[in-house]
Amino acid sequence: MASLRKVLPCLVLSCLVFILLAEAREFPVGGNVNSWKVPSSPDAFNKWAEKQRFEIGDSLVMKYDPKSDSVLEVTEEDYKNCNKGKPMKTYKGGETKIALNRSGLFYFISGAEGHCEKGQKLEVDVLSAKHEGGGVKGHPPALAPVSVLPPAPAPAPAGGAHALRVGFMATVLAVGVALL
Repeated sequence: MASLRKVLPCLVLSCLVFILLAEAREFPVGGNVNSWKVPSSPDAFNKWAEKQRFEIGDSLVMKYDPKSDSVLEVTEEDYKNCNKGKPMKTYKGGETKIALNRSGLFYFISGAEGHCEKGQKLEVDVLSAKHEGGGVKGHPPALAPVSVLPPAPAPAPAGGAHALRVGFMATVLAVGVALL
């Protein structure tokens, strides 16, 4: 029984690490491989990004021709003006994986001459860990006016990955309880 008490915390910790790692996702920019190139419409990358839900720990994957292009992480002002002069970070090599390690906005432009001006740029908004809105800390939000609305529809069923994680955690919990 003493060895079980040593193994159980390790098992629980391993499960938690598995769950945290399973949460991070990789997003091929534009939705498919080899898409970091001049898009068919100037706002294509941002329309794609608006449909995504980026969270801390996720990654952007950009594949491109390393002989003719690169990825530059820039400030908002440099993003708006397609200024390549002072990038915060430069990525080269043809396959770039960028970890989204904080909440807030990230700005990326192409390092190739004239590509940013043609729409090869991306603005990504990463949600905070708790998905809290902005606002000032320390002040409670104002109460919304009360209105009578019909009940909201039931939420859609969770995806397979979520169900797998929940099932896995339930199994680990059941085994842990049974061993005690």
